[in-house]
Amino acid sequence: MSLPPRGTSAYDFSEESLPSRLSNPHHRRQRSDVAPPPPPPRRRASHTPRQTFSHYQSNSVGSDSSETVPTDNADLDDQESRYTVDQEAQPSQHDGQIAQGDKTEDGGDHSHSRPKLPLRARLAHFTWAWYTLVMSTGGLSLLIFVQPHQFPGLRQIGLVVYIINIILFVLVSSAMVTRFFLHPGTFKKSLTHQREGFFFPTFFLSIATIITSTQRYTIRAMSPDDPTPPGPPGLLWLIQAAFWVYLILTIIVAVGQYSFLFASHTFLLTNMMPTWILPIFPIMLSGTIASVIAGTQPLSQSLPIITAGLTCQGLGVAVAFMMYSHMVGRLMQAGLPDREHRPGLFMCVGPPAFTALAFIGLANSLPNNFDHDMDGLMETNMIRTMAIIGAGFLWALSFWWFGIAVVAVAQKPPKFFHLGWWASVFPNTGFILATISLGKEFQNEPVLWFASVVSIFLLGAYGFVLYHHVRAVIFQDIMYPGRDEDVEDH
Repeated sequence: MSLPPRGTSAYDFSEESLPSRLSNPHHRRQRSDVAPPPPPPRRRASHTPRQTFSHYQSNSVGSDSSETVPTDNADLDDQESRYTVDQEAQPSQHDGQIAQGDKTEDGGDHSHSRPKLPLRARLAHFTWAWYTLVMSTGGLSLLIFVQPHQFPGLRQIGLVVYIINIILFVLVSSAMVTRFFLHPGTFKKSLTHQREGFFFPTFFLSIATIITSTQRYTIRAMSPDDPTPPGPPGLLWLIQAAFWVYLILTIIVAVGQYSFLFASHTFLLTNMMPTWILPIFPIMLSGTIASVIAGTQPLSQSLPIITAGLTCQGLGVAVAFMMYSHMVGRLMQAGLPDREHRPGLFMCVGPPAFTALAFIGLANSLPNNFDHDMDGLMETNMIRTMAIIGAGFLWALSFWWFGIAVVAVAQKPPKFFHLGWWASVFPNTGFILATISLGKEFQNEPVLWFASVVSIFLLGAYGFVLYHHVRAVIFQDIMYPGRDEDVEDH
């Protein structure tokens, strides 16, 4: 290896030294005493759209995550800057869709300020889920009526709640019609949307609570074998007609909506939510309605009502059990839902609870002389005993789901209000009603007191959810683009 002449600097670009340096490719290695310049500092990743681009840039080659693309820092800065500007320049999603970057565990688009919108624009996001308020209020009126420990004026309070529920039903229905009138095309879109469409059956659940509450607060109870009911015959006929119309419509919903879902949407079981049970819920409550109204109907009309109610109740709980298998599989594979949707787990409490309530009510509505052949096979007391046993089994399942939902919500309470919070009221109403029915059948006073205590907690839950519901409307947390059930966020 030739060295430069003595006295010649390594950085001397004179004519004598330049050829020797150009002809020596290892010239840089000869100056080991000169330290190389330090590498540029590495930028720390931040939770901004710039990180998203860098992550994409480092993982876009091949399937090996360790293989990266060498990119000049200046070019990377320029590309990332353009990406950030493009992200910030995206228009706000006022058509009910959220940008992917805004879908968080908060359960919707909660990442930007909310400019005030006029009522007309907000009505475009008035979804079917608003009927959860109505059916929860109706369930509360029923719960007040059947309380085992009454005090003077309690039934009058229940009557007021019943009237308020009717008013709420009219107001919500009027708002829904206004939405469809002011925003053409939203009716079909609401029924076919893969999330909001599941809440369409809550309209019929609200009607179910109105029918049963009307029976409780307008017609006195009577003996099942009394052919002359004490209530007005016209009102009895009206309730009977409402039951049969309700049954026919809910059968259409149960068959039609599931048929549409099977043909038009593809859902992953890892994303399953309890709202998948809702299309079968209304037909299942036909049995609950029958258990309430059959006892006051004439004998010739009560038996068809009992038969139809038992059949529909069996259909509903059977489909719910099939959904339960998928729900448990989803929880085992994908874990609990996001915190904003965990109150929806209380929906799983409803089917076994309302079925237990229906079993006891339908058995008690049978006439004492139901065993026409007198062979003991259809003896009324035996049927009632079997109904109580079956109701006890179903109540235990309902209690298990109740515990699962309570633990899930307690682990991660929701932060932002969603109309799904009402799931913590209506299904639990069925659980308490079933508890009261079992306590009365067993003549167990501690069980009845347990039901009374839980009723107080349910009343507190109703007030808590109602407060946040009103607050969410005022502060535009709901009825706002990207924050309602007309957008998919889970």
